[in-house]
Amino acid sequence: MSKYDIIVLGSGPGGYVTAIRASQLGFKTAIVEKENLGGVCLNWGCIPTKALLKSAQVFEYLQHAEDYGLSVKGADKDFDAVVQRSRGVADGMSKGVQFLMKKNKIDIIEGYGKIKAGKKVEVEGKDYSADHIIIATGARSRELPSLPQDGKKVIGYREAMSLKTQPKKMIVVGSGAIGVEFAYFYNAMGTEVTIVEFLPKVVPVEDDDVSKQLERSFKKSGIKIMTSSEVTSVDTSGEGVMATVKSKKGEEVIEADIVLSAVGIKSNIEDIGLEDVGIVVDKDKIIVNDYYQTNIPGYYAIGDVTPGQALAHVASAEGILCVEKIAGQHVEPLDYGNIPGCTYCSPEIASVGLTETQAKEEGYDIKVGNFPFSASGKASAAGNKEGFVKVIFDAKYGEWLGCHMIGAGVTDMIAEAVLGRKLETTGHEVLKAVHPHPTMSEAVMEAVAAAYDEVIHL
Repeated sequence: MSKYDIIVLGSGPGGYVTAIRASQLGFKTAIVEKENLGGVCLNWGCIPTKALLKSAQVFEYLQHAEDYGLSVKGADKDFDAVVQRSRGVADGMSKGVQFLMKKNKIDIIEGYGKIKAGKKVEVEGKDYSADHIIIATGARSRELPSLPQDGKKVIGYREAMSLKTQPKKMIVVGSGAIGVEFAYFYNAMGTEVTIVEFLPKVVPVEDDDVSKQLERSFKKSGIKIMTSSEVTSVDTSGEGVMATVKSKKGEEVIEADIVLSAVGIKSNIEDIGLEDVGIVVDKDKIIVNDYYQTNIPGYYAIGDVTPGQALAHVASAEGILCVEKIAGQHVEPLDYGNIPGCTYCSPEIASVGLTETQAKEEGYDIKVGNFPFSASGKASAAGNKEGFVKVIFDAKYGEWLGCHMIGAGVTDMIAEAVLGRKLETTGHEVLKAVHPHPTMSEAVMEAVAAAYDEVIHL
């Protein structure tokens, strides 16, 4: 039987990062993967979707070339080529992870892994043992009883990024990050898109102002939005799909070629041996302590299978913290209140900390600043004036409670707020940190200035 210090089950952004950090710390490490190195994120999630979205954005630029004083005639898209470019980007990233595994002397065990009692992992009938076993098996698209996925007419995110032909009409059920990203992509490529959201607003976890702005932007670009609505049934017997949608107005039947179900994720915790080992699970999640130890010594879990936010960067951070704790380093528990969320539709969305509503509900006396990109020189020059930066501070101590952005490139700007909050930066300190001009990032400083009645460019 092969013996290791650490075996990681799953090679997504949680698993492969964990394995690399374990190897750096001197542990003999192996990683188990049943499909492609890099997991869903690299192969079917974060990375290839961004490639699709970039193609859609470039196509939009070409269609609006005249706005920039340019003439582009006959610009068209090749849907299959767009999909193939996305797959090529994913393949390249997966090969990059293979290189990192080799560089860090991590053994790759190919096949479906199941944990067993006695600190063992069984892969394709062969047992491997380790002092520490880390479960990082991730998640998949969740299915609703009223919306069973057949992979052809009712699909999940995986099928949505590799369709053979572009649908003329699409219904997107759910308006979280996955839903609005695909809604933007397909609409930009020329598909007629309808979003159906059960809750009263799109991107429901975001600040109300951000949600309203995205709804305005999407409607302006031709996307139909139905909030406080649900798909109660689908009929796939005909050529397309007939979806029955129930809203406050009553019931209506919407016709489409494809329905994309984007109603969240389901943890991959079945058939991996949890019951055999006796690991406690609650509400589809493996229960862990602050350092990702399960109730059974020697077994750990990170990423989407645990109760934290289901985000790639969270899984990576959890894995690093987990193995550093195993190595005996002094580590602090992860601050889940300071995790940035990013949505890559157009306009982009990025946020961290409390929304204005949450801050008020928690009893804070707050200062709120808002700076629109319509007042930004860089945004005007770039032709991307939609959106704003919104900041929320505690009026008493100046604590930066939340930051919410919507606009071009904001997913690259949110790290300033994350770092500022980590370092317990006050509003006045942000104001006195000179920001470069002209940039999109100076909108952060201007929004803070607005919160403290010192804004210059409004």
